[in-house]
Amino acid sequence: MKTSKSLKHTNTRASNNMGGPSRRMFLKGLGAAVALPAMESLLPNAMAKTLEQRPKRMTVFYSPNGIRMQKYTPSIVGKNFETTPILKPLEKMRDKYSIISGLAHYQASAFGDPPAGHGRSCPAFLTGAHAKATEGADIYCGISADQVAAKYFAKDTQLGSLELGIEPPSLLGSCDISYSCTYTNTISWKSPTQPLPAMVTPSDVFEHLFGDGNKIDETTRQMRLAHKSSILDFINHEAKRLNQKLGMNDRHKMEQYLESIRDVERRITKAQATTIEMNLEGFTVPANIPADYQEHVKIMLDLQMLALQTDMTRVSTFMLGRELSNHAYNNLGIPDGHHALSHHANIPDKIDKLVKVNTYHMQLFADYLEKMASIPDGDSNLLENTFVVRGACIGESNDHDHMDLPIILAGGGLEGNRHIAAKKHTPMCNLLLSVLQQMGVPAKSFGDSSEPLAGLIA
Repeated sequence: MKTSKSLKHTNTRASNNMGGPSRRMFLKGLGAAVALPAMESLLPNAMAKTLEQRPKRMTVFYSPNGIRMQKYTPSIVGKNFETTPILKPLEKMRDKYSIISGLAHYQASAFGDPPAGHGRSCPAFLTGAHAKATEGADIYCGISADQVAAKYFAKDTQLGSLELGIEPPSLLGSCDISYSCTYTNTISWKSPTQPLPAMVTPSDVFEHLFGDGNKIDETTRQMRLAHKSSILDFINHEAKRLNQKLGMNDRHKMEQYLESIRDVERRITKAQATTIEMNLEGFTVPANIPADYQEHVKIMLDLQMLALQTDMTRVSTFMLGRELSNHAYNNLGIPDGHHALSHHANIPDKIDKLVKVNTYHMQLFADYLEKMASIPDGDSNLLENTFVVRGACIGESNDHDHMDLPIILAGGGLEGNRHIAAKKHTPMCNLLLSVLQQMGVPAKSFGDSSEPLAGLIA
């Protein structure tokens, strides 16, 4: 698949107020293919100048299996904290991020359920909810913070949110003792019973965002959208006609289906109100998952940034690996599986290898922040207009510790170069609530929050 170096994008606000997107149903080509090569120049200056205020966005950058906290957490609190070994790759971006220590997830505790450090911690990460212990289809957790934001901004963007990852989901019945693999495959939950799977293939993401083909003029694109709209009209009519013959339980299922139809209609309306011209040349989006891990990460994050920059969505999550990942980082000279290393049992050689993996993940995050900061966005840049939450669902990996999480908050126009030490065992949801409020989401509480995080706004 090829992409172009040119982009014409004129956005007209749609007035449709339908709800957020359904992952159960999506019609291809609601947008149009756009280019990736030089992210710094994708938006013409003329367009940037016409936007008095760029919208605030939210992304979550997730690393699996915790971290070696002794090599991560600064001892100095406040400004100008020392650079620890794992944080060293971020030194150039010091003014753009803050370390937040002391955050916890009480709801990842067992409360009498079977022991499962990863199976409860991962679903709690963005929800602050206690996941139901089950290996069956009756999973239950809570809505995640990214989806609260996605629901709020859904009326303004073609896609409510974008969930990306690197590893295909595990499909076994249980990935942690007594817990469905669903709990460790994703961090995004649209509702307590509706997890949102992460897309891991670049070509699938590209097509999901911009449609297929290698050259699409605006007239053709609008014709395709009109055709899809007429198909939806037919489906909607037939579904409503059938609904009159259904029993109570089936009517409930049909209502969920019709909600999906309404959401696709909303996205088509939004796409029809947006003009995008492009000629796909010069950049290849691989059809399959790249063999090179780092190249895979880079292209998935490029696609995410493009979706944010073109305002197709304002909310996205990215998982460097699913929780319990046993990926071997052979590129670092480490053949051991990541999860196996994370339970190092205080063996020095294993700890050294784990720190090397943790530092590599931080380097990927540093590259991500630098790229975002280089992309013009209105009068500033994409990073300044995006709240980036970086972290893991457990802290010290050998202990499955979910009461001191390794959290970084970058961008969003907030002051950086700070180590904010929250009161011990402060709910992680206090931070998530603060981010939602800073984005303009009218949330008074979230998950198990007690208040917005103190000290975040200098």
